[in-house]
Amino acid sequence: MKPTLYVKTGCPYCKAAMDYLDGNNIAYEKVDVRGSDAGMKKLEALSGQTKTPTIDWDGDVLPDFGVEELEKFLRKHPHSQQSGS
Repeated sequence: MKPTLYVKTGCPYCKAAMDYLDGNNIAYEKVDVRGSDAGMKKLEALSGQTKTPTIDWDGDVLPDFGVEELEKFLRKHPHSQQSGS
């Protein structure tokens, strides 16, 4: 299962997260919550907040992170080093 990355258009931290995932060939589903009530509600339900970027990997959620935290988070997911699609 690939992770879901919740982002907001124009968010520099979101761009850095997407660049990191793309650069490491990690497939993910992107959900832009800006202007999406359903996406924002899902983000809030998962993480208890509305800050981005937030990543959900099969129920393991990392909210409001930088690239350093993302690297640590991905180490817990051994399949993260391969693109699933």
